[in-house]
Amino acid sequence: MKQVLKDRDLEADAEILRALAHGVRLELMRTIALRERSVGEIESATGIGQPGLSQQLAILRKADLVQTRREAKQIFYRINRRQLAEINDLIVALADTATNETGRKSEPRPSAKDGGIAMFARIERT
Repeated sequence: MKQVLKDRDLEADAEILRALAHGVRLELMRTIALRERSVGEIESATGIGQPGLSQQLAILRKADLVQTRREAKQIFYRINRRQLAEINDLIVALADTATNETGRKSEPRPSAKDGGIAMFARIERT
């Protein structure tokens, strides 16, 4: 098993993945993926009203998937790219150990550390 898999806090990883495994929270992540947005901007962009928006943002904050900044009475949210890169490394490591139906190992994927925004693993079936 790859070292990256052995050294991980699997309970923490599971909490992060649970936070991501929700359509509304994924929509919120997509909404702030390109730039920081205020709560009002997020509400306008998604149509998700209070208190649902606050509840879902709190789950993302708890999982450390988003970071906040306060300016006067407004709170701004942005993606925590470091956290996404770390969870991406887990997914890539798992994908690298996967085999397809023919028993061949899948092609290794580059790490998010190789550049740019977090890249997610993709297992190709042949």
